[in-house]
Amino acid sequence: MAQFTEDEKIMRRLEQRFNKGVVKYRLIEDGDKILIGLSGGKDSLALLELLARRSRILKPKFTVIAVHVGMTNIPYQSDLEYLKGYSEDLGVPFVHYETFFDPSTDTRKSPCFLCSWNRRKALFTVAKEQGCNKIALGHHMDDILETLLMNITFQGAFSTMPPKLVMRKFEMTIIRPMCLVHEADLIEMARIRGFRKQIKDCPYESLSNRSNMKEVLYSLEKMNPEARYSLWKCMTNIQEELLPGMNEHDL
Repeated sequence: MAQFTEDEKIMRRLEQRFNKGVVKYRLIEDGDKILIGLSGGKDSLALLELLARRSRILKPKFTVIAVHVGMTNIPYQSDLEYLKGYSEDLGVPFVHYETFFDPSTDTRKSPCFLCSWNRRKALFTVAKEQGCNKIALGHHMDDILETLLMNITFQGAFSTMPPKLVMRKFEMTIIRPMCLVHEADLIEMARIRGFRKQIKDCPYESLSNRSNMKEVLYSLEKMNPEARYSLWKCMTNIQEELLPGMNEHDL
């Protein structure tokens, strides 16, 4: 029986969870052309490698292209040569696209939301230009669960980022192939691969609640090591008869 090193075990587990998510949620179909949002962080670099490797199997047959969106008014220094080289070494074409946003245009929304929305719009623009029908984002299981907790806590909504979102208005589908991958394994992959860190100095980062939700998720897992799986399961195990009815008055 083959003996695997600890690093090999991590990579095998990560790839198994990645493949399970792709198959379970039917994220990739024959003939897809997928744009990968490549921010330069560990998650998007891992997504790039995993999708590039999967694109080499016979079925389903699909192609990928990596796109890095630069926000010119945010001091985020991306090593474009590194990102371009990493993509092309994997046989993936690389595109760099620059845009910006003005936080004063909509004071009702947080700068983080406006920045994210404008990056997303840029991805749609490039996807259309490149003839892509899907956009792959590097969100992992932790991101999805943290968003669930944020929406429950701050929005009063039981919602999150789905593994697959068909946007008929834009004729585009958003997919999150790493939806079942744990962030802890991605941190280990970054170490194993020696991913180069990008320099980020966002003036709005302290306004985000995501880091607080990471602590909440960590606390829940301290109470119950299976908490993340319970949270994931609850999204498809909604017992409506045990919840307030739709016609009841708001509190």
